[in-house]
Amino acid sequence: MDRRQFVKTSAVGLAALGANLSKPGSLVVSSFAAPAETQTLPGTAPLTWTEELSSKMMDGAHRYVGRKIEESLRTRQKHWSRDTSSREAYEKSVEANRQRFMEKIGMVDVRSPITMERFAENSDSEVVAETATYRVYAARWPVLDGLTGEGLLLEPKRPPVAHVVTLPDADQTPEQLAGLASGLERDSQFARRLAESGCLVVIPTLIDRVIRWPDSPDGKLRTDHTITHREWIYRQAFHMGRHVIGFEVQKVLAAVDWFQKKSPAVPIGVAGYGEGGLIAFYAAAADPRIHAALVSGYFNTRQQVWSEPIYRNVWGLLEEFGDAELATLIAPRGLVVEFSAFPAVKEQKGEITTPEFKAVSAEFDRVGTLIPSGFQPRELVRGHGDVLVGPGSAPAMEAFLKQLHAGTALHASGPAPVDTRKSFDPVARQDRQIEELENRVQAMVEHSDHVRAEFWFDKYLPLFETEPWSMSLRYPPLDPAPFIKGAAWYRDYCWNEVIGKLTEPMLPPNPRTRQVYDNSRWVGYEVVMDVWEDLFAWGILLVPKDIKPGERRSVVVCQHGRAGVPKQTIEEGGSGEAYYRNFAAKLADRGFVTFAPHALYRGEDRYRYLSRKGNGIKASLFSFIIAQHDQMLRWLQTLPFVNPERIAFYGLSYGGEAAVRVPAILENYCLSICSGDYNAWTRKVAATDFPNGFMSSVEWEMPYFNMGNTFDYAELAALIFPRPFMVERGSHDGVSRDRYVASEYATIRWLYEQYGLVDQTEIEINNGGHTIYGEGTYKFLERHL
Repeated sequence: MDRRQFVKTSAVGLAALGANLSKPGSLVVSSFAAPAETQTLPGTAPLTWTEELSSKMMDGAHRYVGRKIEESLRTRQKHWSRDTSSREAYEKSVEANRQRFMEKIGMVDVRSPITMERFAENSDSEVVAETATYRVYAARWPVLDGLTGEGLLLEPKRPPVAHVVTLPDADQTPEQLAGLASGLERDSQFARRLAESGCLVVIPTLIDRVIRWPDSPDGKLRTDHTITHREWIYRQAFHMGRHVIGFEVQKVLAAVDWFQKKSPAVPIGVAGYGEGGLIAFYAAAADPRIHAALVSGYFNTRQQVWSEPIYRNVWGLLEEFGDAELATLIAPRGLVVEFSAFPAVKEQKGEITTPEFKAVSAEFDRVGTLIPSGFQPRELVRGHGDVLVGPGSAPAMEAFLKQLHAGTALHASGPAPVDTRKSFDPVARQDRQIEELENRVQAMVEHSDHVRAEFWFDKYLPLFETEPWSMSLRYPPLDPAPFIKGAAWYRDYCWNEVIGKLTEPMLPPNPRTRQVYDNSRWVGYEVVMDVWEDLFAWGILLVPKDIKPGERRSVVVCQHGRAGVPKQTIEEGGSGEAYYRNFAAKLADRGFVTFAPHALYRGEDRYRYLSRKGNGIKASLFSFIIAQHDQMLRWLQTLPFVNPERIAFYGLSYGGEAAVRVPAILENYCLSICSGDYNAWTRKVAATDFPNGFMSSVEWEMPYFNMGNTFDYAELAALIFPRPFMVERGSHDGVSRDRYVASEYATIRWLYEQYGLVDQTEIEINNGGHTIYGEGTYKFLERHL
């Protein structure tokens, strides 16, 4: 039923409830009570579920997002309008898709002017190796400020027939792909085979999957931690709107810049295996200068991308792109997909396994449903009987050279080159590449407050002084209306682009309840309501017994933290006592209606994988949580004993994280209190030197794409402005350090001050730990509610 229907059918019963509650100690039984075994809140159906509700909710949320992922195969086509009437028309028609794809993988930086440096270390020769037909050099080239590509250059002794960037898997080296080091079969050394066939070849080093030990006191690598080098770069870069994938595509395209500068008429190709296949595929999709791509050990349906290693997570990828759609970004240029064994990768927040041929074939065939037959030369290479081949099989290489229009066939394999270097250390090269990437991202973290100010505050809060130094005792308060109006755009941007907005229409709430508490001061009901198919909201409503008929009380929504459940905010003792100090019950004792909802951040990696699945369709964990709160607010506002204009939010820890996200989006929350979480969030998530940060923690779901450049906690709190906002903090709370919390809070206090509303915000710092204190916060609630 809708809100009006609910109010009409339940008002009489709820009025009777108010009368009953005015009698201390009375049991909530009226003519509207359910059968004896299930006492309900009047106007609601009985709640009869017997399952453990937090698990039931998580199961439903996973079913919901799984269905949305499958629907993306159909819904992503609304983003495309391909014009295949000519190559020029086609390129123009997909350019917007290409730009959005590049933004998703963090390719938003302008590359440096290109040079290709051949270099030698110590007394080594500049020529690394030489055969009868080509020479091998150690090479490096500028990519972005402070970031270089580094690897090998294989230069033929005659004019090249093609220029090719070849990419090994992340756990292979350029030397292996060139035949300079052991580890690959001769026929899989496709960089060497291309050089033998007359191609000028660049082989970049990719960031590997070696396990990093961030807490090692000596800084050395260990093998007993679960953060790989690729994940290490991914975590920090993702939050800053960049990606390890995007950085590596930039390295490829910087080499393409050099190719084009060197000989504009020579065709350019990319070829890669495993992680290198991904980078080659993405580079060809991003840059129309690449004539053909060979993708080995990668191409597949991406509907299960959430189950692959975390460093492949791309925000909103499936909203617009699967591998078939990316293949159409390469069209009408050539594409060769080789069905080879995928690299076997386990326990890296996901896995890589070789799919069945029918899955690869189905995705490859789907390209033909998106563009006309014959519009793009493409070939799927496999062995007889659909068996695995390669990587770098002769049929795949021959098809690739043909699509490059190189005018040559694959040459017979000659003697392997011999590495003459004595000083070369591949680990040192890998370390240099990692350090460059980390330094670049950390510089962005350090500068992010200026970027956010330019994005946000500088547009609405120009300097008040007309001179460098002001002697004014007090500036007059500004009119908040322009800021409030302007904040609406940022609220929409935050919801749609940072958190992710799920737009499916909500179901009627259909509330079901059962009484679970009854004492002298209040009665408590467990409440379940529908949100979407498979997704429901659940919480515990505490109603004071002294509410008079017709009276409307303020509500405080009391949000638990990570791994919690609603009852921990209510009951004394138990696992929640030290954290929550039964604050939902204490506030009910003070006369507030309280509602303790369950949040989905319970079940450790189950909720992390929920967020990961959501990322593929441009959603996050808070996409679900905000939807649940939206439905809960709508329902709470219908209750005749609730003041619909006075519903506040108070959360601890992950609940404090919710306190700066949920009310920032849902304006029906009239007040918010963030306890045990307020922070310099960008540093907390992405800084590698932050002692209390997430970079080395198990909480790998914390990065939000490009949040570091758009919203920190001050900016989120600015979306709550001018509503009352408070921070509760313990000085010994390991979530952060006082100086970081105080610095970030100073920005939002300054905002309230400029508009003459400084009495609407407050911070209380206690000399304690990670807990609800309930001192200044209770007074703050009573003052404003």
